Amino acid sequence: MHWIKNLGLLLALVSCFTYASVSPQRAENARAEHLFERFFNEQVSLSPMYQASLGRKTHYGEWDDISPKGDELAQRLAADQLQRLARLNTEQLTPANRLNVQLLRAELEQQIEHYRWRDYGYPVNQMFGLHAGVVSFLINTHQVDTQADAEAYIERLRGIKPLFDQLINNLERRARTEIIAPDFVYPYVIDDSRNIISGAPFDDQPASPLWRDFTQKLEALNLSAETQDKLSNNARVALVEQVKPAYQQLIEALEGLQQHADKRAGVWKFPAGEAYYRARLQATTTTDLTAPQIHQIGLDEVERIHRDMRAIIQSLNFDGDLTDFFATLKEDPRFYYPDTEEGRDQYLADTRALIEQMEAHLPELFTRLPQAELSVKAVEPFREKSAGKAFYQSPAQDGSRPGIYYVNLHDLRAMPRYQMRALAYHEAVPGHHMQIAIAQELDELPEFRRHNHYTAYIEGWGLYAEWIPTQLGLYDDPYADFGRLSFELWRAIRLVVDTGIHHHRWSREQAIDYFVANSPMTRADATREVERYIVMPGQATAYKVGMMKIMQLREHAQHTLGEDFSVREFHDLVLSGGALPLDILEQRVQQWLDSQSAP
Repeated sequence: MHWIKNLGLLLALVSCFTYASVSPQRAENARAEHLFERFFNEQVSLSPMYQASLGRKTHYGEWDDISPKGDELAQRLAADQLQRLARLNTEQLTPANRLNVQLLRAELEQQIEHYRWRDYGYPVNQMFGLHAGVVSFLINTHQVDTQADAEAYIERLRGIKPLFDQLINNLERRARTEIIAPDFVYPYVIDDSRNIISGAPFDDQPASPLWRDFTQKLEALNLSAETQDKLSNNARVALVEQVKPAYQQLIEALEGLQQHADKRAGVWKFPAGEAYYRARLQATTTTDLTAPQIHQIGLDEVERIHRDMRAIIQSLNFDGDLTDFFATLKEDPRFYYPDTEEGRDQYLADTRALIEQMEAHLPELFTRLPQAELSVKAVEPFREKSAGKAFYQSPAQDGSRPGIYYVNLHDLRAMPRYQMRALAYHEAVPGHHMQIAIAQELDELPEFRRHNHYTAYIEGWGLYAEWIPTQLGLYDDPYADFGRLSFELWRAIRLVVDTGIHHHRWSREQAIDYFVANSPMTRADATREVERYIVMPGQATAYKVGMMKIMQLREHAQHTLGEDFSVREFHDLVLSGGALPLDILEQRVQQWLDSQSAP
């Protein structure tokens, strides 16, 4: 890719400084902080897409290089950065900068160690992948504020064909080592891909997602009619002559892979699959928990949550057992919005009202609040059939794009009323928007720390955030509180099912059966969940592992400080370090407790 003209330039040594007038300690800390900033920008320079997600408009018309050469360049950069980091004299650094070095070293070492797994996993699946990702990126991340931005959008349309050439090569290379997605994946991704090239200007149907997005952004610029017509025509040509053939070629490649796919769900089927899964669990949970240990934690938590649920149904004087209550929740229409456009609009309106209510209570729980705005949107039609129940997209760091809480309203039977609160609290506030937006706004941290992604911390906080409003009485409806427990149960079941599939060699159907038997989920919803765990091995274990650690640390702090415990201080402490590995978070809390009791 032409944004890197010379690897030697990218890997240049840190600029020389003269520190004659400062102490060795201050000089070494300044050198370290310069390295942190330089390293982050070097990493960002490899990804035009990440640059755009940060709100930067550098290399704005380009896509990432996903070829083997791109992987090799990232690996060489990581190795070079590790060498430069080792030259720092950590004994001269402040405790904060020693922690920064520790975290950065661990990240780089893991990147290098996990290079062996670069061709593992499924780059096109029903949860994520460039087949849908390029469209979502252009719609939600590529901002068009000027004519140059519109021209960059068109350049990206033209660049989809070479990008997909790389993607197809990656899929075929994996297939040669028998790393092929299970057969259920292909109808989803092929259907999504066809949806993207359906509609104008590809045919005489209503506007396709990309054409609608580009024309709306172009109209908002108020350019001259001549300029607007020229840009519109260029975009139309790019869509018809580059984008459509690119998708047709990808669909053909996916149909070819589908012929070789089988029904085996777990990564144990890969060469060295068991070692790969161990690496995924370690990276995801930031612990040394083994698959059998995680499986047992899940079984124990399912049993415990079932007991809490029985207490609620007893308080409701329900005539039946837990299984009967699950069935009632699945069948009673009062728990669901009507499957109409009016029902979808009402779901969005009610979700926004829940978020506003929670926002009014945030000062009771936090001192520091996010500055970034939050938007609530339905998942776009082109990807709603395969997307998850709900998810969050972080805001641009410069404030040009809000955080977005996406809800999937394709099937309102999968979005019951009694789960609305917990879902909004997890994805929006006090969950992901609270944590991620604040992390990006921590100017006192080096930039790499503001964008760290430790799944157990992030998703553990999200699940903990579902529980926090119980302390404010916001689950005043027992059905909503049951919905909260159903979500916690859902995450406990994930521990059982993820390890069941990838370690104990459960089939897809066996995992779905366990889900349906132990939760109020419909079979369709449970199927979607299990299929997610199949294509994202280990990721689902992060939620409960992370939440349990945060709850454990909170209980420890309350026990240690007694009446001096402040929930606002505890929450600010947890969030003010950005995302962290769980062991580092534990150290941070203990240091805070030690400082509280120091004379």
